[in-house]
Amino acid sequence: MSGTHAGNPIAARVRRLEERLVAGGLVTDGELDAVLASVLRGATPLNGARIAARAWSDEGFRERLLADAGAALPEVGLSMAGGLQEQRLKVVANTPETHNVLVCTLCSCYPVALLGPSPSWYKSEAYRSRVVREPRSVLTEFGFELPETTAVTVWDSSAESRYMVLPRRPDGTEGLSEDELAGLVTREGLIGTAAV
Repeated sequence: MSGTHAGNPIAARVRRLEERLVAGGLVTDGELDAVLASVLRGATPLNGARIAARAWSDEGFRERLLADAGAALPEVGLSMAGGLQEQRLKVVANTPETHNVLVCTLCSCYPVALLGPSPSWYKSEAYRSRVVREPRSVLTEFGFELPETTAVTVWDSSAESRYMVLPRRPDGTEGLSEDELAGLVTREGLIGTAAV
């Protein structure tokens, strides 16, 4: 895990911690790299897209997913296990009345296994602080305008809990297969900073 992190204070702190663990003989750089590789193996926004497409196609799965996402994920061959501890996942559904958007105000907690590595803007201090205070303005900056009648709910992730947005199914997609539906879903839609 070498490299410089001059512009990223969180990455620099992580690297200092890694160096202390290696210097203390607790772990090697190779072991740290292997852990990271195992966490990221199969981590892609396609996983979240598959979940959304199944929820759009199967009302029973949708209900189970919204009630207890951790219990529903194995139905599509996924789970939130894989790190040091299993994380709770809550899936929040967008409706015409409510739009959901995700953030982690403390750092950048994020469901990597379902959405792939987080985008750089998600980790930025500007996004993390502003989306809580002025979500509608931040969404507009992403090019996403919501009707004034649509409430915006911001979900703040933590070390134990992660969130995923279930976007609204696009109109005119009734005849599409799950694979075709999954192809419409973007990582930004699963975070809530774009429509699908």
